[in-house]
Amino acid sequence: MHDEPVRPVPDDEHAQIAADRFRMLSDPTRVKILWALFQGESNVNTLAENVGATPASVSQHLAKLRLAGLVRTRREGTFVYYSATDTHVHRLLAESLSHAEHVTGVAAGADAHSYRAAGPVGR
Repeated sequence: MHDEPVRPVPDDEHAQIAADRFRMLSDPTRVKILWALFQGESNVNTLAENVGATPASVSQHLAKLRLAGLVRTRREGTFVYYSATDTHVHRLLAESLSHAEHVTGVAAGADAHSYRAAGPVGR
């Protein structure tokens, strides 16, 4: 985290941005897609296979994530490759998924977690 004073209550702009990010993360398929993209760049068909969804569904989720600024694209010939952009969201996802491990009993106490936010991705 950043070394700044703790605010007692977030201002309206920051609260709205945070709520918007949580809204983008409120769908399990988008969580899976983003987590996969934090592991590395991918195309729609590979993502669909990895997250267990149809390419059409993944494509729609990617469009929303792209509009929200959470993914970017790179075109190579006729192929489009997607990558995740925001390290803050990466850490948020890692913490949420680690929490899920505790809730489900997969991890307890100071057990090592399967989900870690590694190295810089962007922003």
